[in-house]
Amino acid sequence: MLWPFRRSAEEQQGCQKQKERQERQRPRERTPAHEPEDLAPEPTRTADRTPPATAPAPAPDRTPVVDPRHDLMNDARTQPEGGEPAEPVQEPALSVEPEPVTDDLARLWRPLKVGEPLPLFEPKPPSGLSYRPDTVCDGWSTKELHLRLASVRGYQHRADGSPREDDVAAAWDRRTGTVVFAVADGVSAAEQPHIGSQLACRSAVETMLAQVREGDGFVADWDHLLKTVRWQLVEQTRRILRHSEAGAEQTARLLATTLVAGTATPAEGEVRIQLVSIGDSGAWQIKRENFFQVVGGKMAGADGLVSCAVDPLPFISGVIRPTSFPLEQGTVLLVGTDGFGDPLGDGAGEVATLFRARLRQPVPPLGLAHLLDFSRETFDDDRTLVVLWLRTETPGGRP
Repeated sequence: MLWPFRRSAEEQQGCQKQKERQERQRPRERTPAHEPEDLAPEPTRTADRTPPATAPAPAPDRTPVVDPRHDLMNDARTQPEGGEPAEPVQEPALSVEPEPVTDDLARLWRPLKVGEPLPLFEPKPPSGLSYRPDTVCDGWSTKELHLRLASVRGYQHRADGSPREDDVAAAWDRRTGTVVFAVADGVSAAEQPHIGSQLACRSAVETMLAQVREGDGFVADWDHLLKTVRWQLVEQTRRILRHSEAGAEQTARLLATTLVAGTATPAEGEVRIQLVSIGDSGAWQIKRENFFQVVGGKMAGADGLVSCAVDPLPFISGVIRPTSFPLEQGTVLLVGTDGFGDPLGDGAGEVATLFRARLRQPVPPLGLAHLLDFSRETFDDDRTLVVLWLRTETPGGRP
């Protein structure tokens, strides 16, 4: 770093006399103390500053070299001893470092607390041979609907390093405007439940899209849909085990999963929902500020106790008929796994109050993931949701 030094008294006097002679020859020009950062400093006009031929040679320029970080407008060291202010020194443009962010992002994105929360901890990385993200979310809108989806790893799986066993998928058919979606929950007792749930969602969405595109926007054969998903699971089991004769029992031990699959089809001035469910994943509506269960979920027995028993894919009990209904204005449809359904309960508790208040209008995809990642003691399973709202026009004319 170079520090400024002071001129001698003789040098200061010579400079002063030179400036007086120059002032008599031309009008004084004001040089701004700071140039704009996007402009280069104005070049020195050497011709205007040339003294008359009879004048003695000017003293050498010994202007102090100043650290550019100093404020030249206020630094007392730029004032000479004679009291006259020195010529302003052109300050080079500085690169301004961004100010530190004042918001604490770690605090802003902490899980929402519902009742007594779980303790905070750093999640362990998920085990497995392939990449399996902790959280996924997505969202988009069609002419008739807003869709948001999210799937988050549960606190128990974050603590023990297990991968997220839930999965979700959705797609849209441009010609008919139909939205297809699926959520699945791999059964924890299976050996590779995350593979089962992912395969079930992908194959269900692909099969529904194929039927929608062949028809008028509806799935015509739900039985074929479920048998296709079942066949995909069995075939994947045979590949993993390298056993061409593996059947339903081996598939259940390896890839057992629940499934809720559905469509939302614009037709005759309404959007018609169709849903099928295998296992304890389910669907609910928020209607008139209350939760109503539509399909699936855990059911209470005759003794009032809720059973955790589940009949997952690849098993299909009898013929599965779809549940069909119109999505009414002001109603929100939620399709999810039991990681959401269990803390929701009968729809009268604190979790229901939270989601009822936050989902009145479409939320950003990241907002849904954050909401779904709420912290409540004893509820530590993976959670997955697909949420649908009818699209309406705002007073400003924007959807």
